[in-house]
Order: sequence, then C-alpha cells, then structure tokens
Amino acid sequence: MATKTAASTGQVTAKRKPVFVKVEELKPGTGGHTLIVKVVETTPVNTSQRPNRARSLLSRPAPPARIAECLVGDETGTIIFTARNEQVDLMKHGATVILRNAKIVMFKRTTMRLAVDKWGRIEVTEPSKFEVKEDNNLSLVEYELVTVPDQGLN
Repeated sequence: MATKTAASTGQVTAKRKPVFVKVEELKPGTGGHTLIVKVVETTPVNTSQRPNRARSLLSRPAPPARIAECLVGDETGTIIFTARNEQVDLMKHGATVILRNAKIVMFKRTTMRLAVDKWGRIEVTEPSKFEVKEDNNLSLVEYELVTVPDQGLN
C-alpha cells in the first residue's frame, strides 16, 4: 500500500506562528529561538588562514571565514551574537534584526553566545521602538559545568 505525501495530495501544511522570546529568557544549551534585537556594537574578529594539508595542491584554498562578535539586545538585556560570513554584512550598528532558529552556544564552556547556523535565518526589519537594556549582558555571566552523579534507577 503506497502512502501519499502532503505534496501529492495538494494539502498544505500550516506553518506555526513563531514564538518570540526576550534576551533575558535565554538559557545555556537551548535552541530554536526567534528574537527581535537591535545591534548595539559590531567587532570584526581577526581569523588567520591556516593551511589545510588535507587539500590537494591543485585545488584553490577556501577563503578565510569572516567572523564578527555583535552585541545585540532588546529591552530586557544584551548578549553577544557571533555572525559568520554573509551574516556579518547584516549586523550593522543600529540595525534591528529578526533572528530565526537561533541557538545558544557556550563559548569556552563558560559563557553564552547566540548564533544562527545554516538552519536559521537573519532578517533586517523596520527600526525598533525599544531601548536596549545594556546593563544586563548575559554573555558576562559565567556558568560552570557540573556533573551530577548517577543515582541509579532502583
């Protein structure tokens, strides 16, 4: 018995409305966040191109990755967003952006950073009316990895 897919039956799957979160709600190890934030500051990160010995001598080397650390925030707080390659061009000072499917990445295993990988999207939108609360920077909070002993399932 063959199963029919939604595309073959002409049915359209309804998209879920995004649930927007505030910066202060972000927690370590979480993802799938949609936020509206304002870019407070953008700092390019110097990335040195290291030779990749696994590449063939005949192939062209990959261009070095462009990375910028951007302080972004909303009316509840700020966090550092790591922009990569074409994302860097969107993260201009004062711009308001929507970060879709953003995730929290732990930097040096102790501090939170926000990132959007290939499964997410960044959209520049109309300027926001909120004032960024700059005195609540979540990237300055240090976390400690704690291992919990296995209690067993007795």
